[in-house]
Formats: sequence, C-alpha cells, structure tokens
Amino acid sequence: MTKRELVMDVAERLGHTQNEVSAVVQAALDTISDVLADGGRIEIRNFGVFESKVREARVGRNPRTGEAVPITEKRVAIFKPGKALKEQLEAPSDPAPPPNPVP
Repeated sequence: MTKRELVMDVAERLGHTQNEVSAVVQAALDTISDVLADGGRIEIRNFGVFESKVREARVGRNPRTGEAVPITEKRVAIFKPGKALKEQLEAPSDPAPPPNPVP
C-alpha cells in the first residue's frame, strides 16, 4: 500500500476529503520522522513502537576481494509490533476451500 492508497482508504472510511486526510497523514509521518531523528521513541498502543537505535562501528568485508572495510556508526529506525498487531498477523487467514473430488 502506498501513501496515496492509505490516504484514499482513510478518506473513504471517515468521510473526509483526500486533501484533509493527506495533510493529517503527512503531519503524522513528519512528527514520527522528527522524533526518530532526535533519537526518541514513539509508542502507539496496540500497534507498535518506533525507535531510533545506534548501530556501532564495525569491520565488514568486501564480498569480491575479502578485504576488511570499516563501517561507520549510524542511526537506524526500528519498528516492534505491539501485542494486538502480532495477534492479528498470526491469525489464520480464510481457509482455502476443499479441493474438488475427482470422479
């Protein structure tokens, strides 16, 4: 699903215009990005947690030559799903219909 599809779906569900919903979705994404860039954490109950973590500097390998290559420290965004989302993802989808018997 793209951001555009998300905006269209939310607008349809709530009965608002796509422009209104687009502004809200963009503001939410901007806020999440700003908090993560500042090293913060965002917890959305029953959905999950967005965190910013630092990956320490390490030594990697060039796959072609096997030569050691230094990799600098960097910050990455991490998402951990919440309990309700995990349960929804683990729930079995609609079972497939039984196969037709062969006469």
